[in-house]
Amino acid sequence: MYDKAITKRSHDGKPGDLAVIFDKDRSFMAIGLYDPASPIRIKVLHQGSRQQIDSDFWNQRFSQAHQIREPLRADKAYPTTGYRCVNGENDGLPGLILDRYNETFVLKLYTEAWLPHLDDLTRSINDVYQPDSLVMRLSRSTQKSDTFGLAEGDALIGDTPTEPVLFEEYGLRFEADVIKGQKTGHFLDQRENRRRISELSAGADVLDVFSCTGGFSVHAAAGGAKSVLSVDQSGPALTTARANMAHNQTNPAVAACVHTTREGDAFTIMAALRRTQTFDIVIVDPPSFAQKQSSISAGINSYQRLTEAAIPLVKPGGHLLQASCSSRITIDQFFTAVRSGAETQRRSLEIVEHSTHAIDHPVTFDQGGYLKALIAQVG
Repeated sequence: MYDKAITKRSHDGKPGDLAVIFDKDRSFMAIGLYDPASPIRIKVLHQGSRQQIDSDFWNQRFSQAHQIREPLRADKAYPTTGYRCVNGENDGLPGLILDRYNETFVLKLYTEAWLPHLDDLTRSINDVYQPDSLVMRLSRSTQKSDTFGLAEGDALIGDTPTEPVLFEEYGLRFEADVIKGQKTGHFLDQRENRRRISELSAGADVLDVFSCTGGFSVHAAAGGAKSVLSVDQSGPALTTARANMAHNQTNPAVAACVHTTREGDAFTIMAALRRTQTFDIVIVDPPSFAQKQSSISAGINSYQRLTEAAIPLVKPGGHLLQASCSSRITIDQFFTAVRSGAETQRRSLEIVEHSTHAIDHPVTFDQGGYLKALIAQVG
């Protein structure tokens, strides 16, 4: 609930206090965590009927989220031990993310309202998941709060990992820096799209732009790609991409793939490649371009510019995978931007499939989604 929606308060609250919301007729509406520093003043936990917020409530929320991910745990042929266990508001725990990397779990908090409840959260996570280690990560704003003597990267259960944590994604091995890595150590949300690229990559030359730690690159190699070029502006991310490729050298297809990396600005590198090289598959998975409402127009333009830069690098008949993680840009706006970019380069583009969120990133309300991706054949 936004601060401007609150017309009256019984008293001032502290971060994490339980706030009961009534309508104008004094009928119960909802209950949530009070966050006096945020424009979203109350993080709603439950609405409709009255509800006791206690250990049973927390256990139920984590157990429900755990059950939704059962299909991932059930796949023994292609094991996956890295996935999102709790997806914030979409799992009824606003401002809270829980990610799994094998038996190491990472709890990331985006609001100080959760800090007074850490003991209850830790007990429930231990009851439901039995992790070997539970690491706490905090958003930048939350790091400035009263953290009750805890610091970013501290272990709430077990020991703090001193090395990257190894996990599996559809049978492929990756490492995650759960202490200092971006987000919680790995971008888990593109797992299904990475697997789809693997299915398209046999015999292909692949360009992975904004490759970060090489998720798409490794899956392309495992799918039989002849070569993969990983491009990112972060040197440490490319170092991890090379390590992730090394973790899978027992896979004959990965061992046979020629993997190279190039560090620098994506637009600059694509412009240089355009003069000398084309690819069977080009992957463009950039960071968010619309962090606030006022940047939507510029974000749409950026997606079009990316398509304009990428399309000339795709061989006729090849494939483009382009993605957006900008929640404020709709799927229609994104698709229009991509099509416009192709038109300016006078290339035909047939969208053969598109995707949004995987099972571990459920969307349970209209504003809860952000990810969209398309795979298109380029003429």
